[in-house]
Amino acid sequence: MNSKSALPAKLKESLTSVLPVAGFVVLLYLTPLVSLSLYELIVFLVSTVCLVIGIGLFNLGADIAMSPMGEYIGTGLTKSRKVMVLLSVSLLMGILITVAEPDLSVLASQVSGVIHPVVLVVTVGVGVGIFLMIGVSKIVFKHDQNSLMLLFYMMIFAFVALLFERGKSVFLPLSFDSGGVTTGPITVPFLMALGIGISRTIGGRKSQENSFGLVAMCSIGPVLALLVLTMLSKGDFSYSVQEYGVSTNILNTVGTVLWVTVKEVGFALGLVVIFFLILQFAILKMSPKSLTQIFVGIIYTFAGLVIFLTSVTVGYMPIGYEIGCDLAVFSDKAVIFIAFILGMLTVLAEPAIHVLNHQVEEVTNGNVSRKQMMIALSVGVGLSVGLSVLRAALGFSVLYYLIPGYLISLTLSFFVPKLYTAIAFDSGGVASGPLTSSFVLPLVIGASVVMRGEDSVLEFAFGVVAMVAMTPLIAIQLLGFRAVMAKKARKKIAMRRIFSAEKEQIIYFDWEDA
Repeated sequence: MNSKSALPAKLKESLTSVLPVAGFVVLLYLTPLVSLSLYELIVFLVSTVCLVIGIGLFNLGADIAMSPMGEYIGTGLTKSRKVMVLLSVSLLMGILITVAEPDLSVLASQVSGVIHPVVLVVTVGVGVGIFLMIGVSKIVFKHDQNSLMLLFYMMIFAFVALLFERGKSVFLPLSFDSGGVTTGPITVPFLMALGIGISRTIGGRKSQENSFGLVAMCSIGPVLALLVLTMLSKGDFSYSVQEYGVSTNILNTVGTVLWVTVKEVGFALGLVVIFFLILQFAILKMSPKSLTQIFVGIIYTFAGLVIFLTSVTVGYMPIGYEIGCDLAVFSDKAVIFIAFILGMLTVLAEPAIHVLNHQVEEVTNGNVSRKQMMIALSVGVGLSVGLSVLRAALGFSVLYYLIPGYLISLTLSFFVPKLYTAIAFDSGGVASGPLTSSFVLPLVIGASVVMRGEDSVLEFAFGVVAMVAMTPLIAIQLLGFRAVMAKKARKKIAMRRIFSAEKEQIIYFDWEDA
């Protein structure tokens, strides 16, 4: 891929991604619903420009570095026929890739008052690593994906029951959110490419189906890991809302945030690069040209991550929080409706969603069109965000949404082709993109603070990312079920036409006239 020619296309994608949300915020500024100052709006718009550049650079880096790395590792280690080496590398790469995930960094910064960011990132990373290893063994040993998913979700809800019994249910929404943010823009390209590399090398008639499923497995690991951490911890969790306001000394704030971000991103990506170099010299033996391309991609990824995280911290998170507070003061119904609209805009603008829609249309031979996918996902994610704010207003557990949602999705997995199920569970992380954790979540936190107080945020505001991540599970499988039923109906109609045509062609002879 020529990075110079691809960069304008990536910047255009990221502009399409951010512009609808930014435009809607400008419209809100012109109404009495929010009390944003002109200074805050300018900071937000400048952050939007930087965000476009950051996402564009980051997506380009993911395309020319993270995806090839995943495929080279999957292909190279599978060809070596050393299963234990493949599984061990999967464990370590799962941990290292998670540490570099920007969505997780954003979430960790918002709960630093209740759990240390390093503890959260390491716990989630270990969960991803273990379940990436399980997912790879599933491909290698050809285990059934549906059975594994059912087993692990039963384990999750068993731990949930234990936490309720021990009075620690307040931590449940954050545990489920961790599964949504982990499978973000760095992790998803790497994991999907890793699955493709392994399944293509192993081959078989189910190689296409086996190439999906790693992202789904890695979404389970963080949830179980945080649930276990909560069970083992002692004492009560007390959450305090961080300072979200836009800084008056913006240049000093940008400088401070930028320097901290450079160090954190440099350390996280540095670990990934060092481990990849070890694999390169020990097993992969890639050509200098391919290696150079990957390192160029790493540079793009680094620059994009730094710009993205700085812009989010300085502009988007504070404005999202303030809008949530202002709307909740104005009216509970207003904040629910605006949250629904923002949820629809967020998923409509997510570049990875367009890739997913094209992929589903291609895999299903047009039985599920891109238009159908877009409508289903946008309405579904809008409802997820709106229902999350409703939950904050009324004050009930996120499990009232998640348990029926996962029961529906797991039940559907027995009635639709396994390929649909694999794509659906992989797509949960795609819907909960960068804007969900950096803008929608702070908005819901702000609304929750006004409606129920600061002490309720951990229990009633968090969980929105998990809700957004759950939407594709149901939407894609429902569309798959509809496509299967439509195919059967078309087949019946075709058979009836064949039989009726055969009857019309039968010639009756009148023997008396002969």
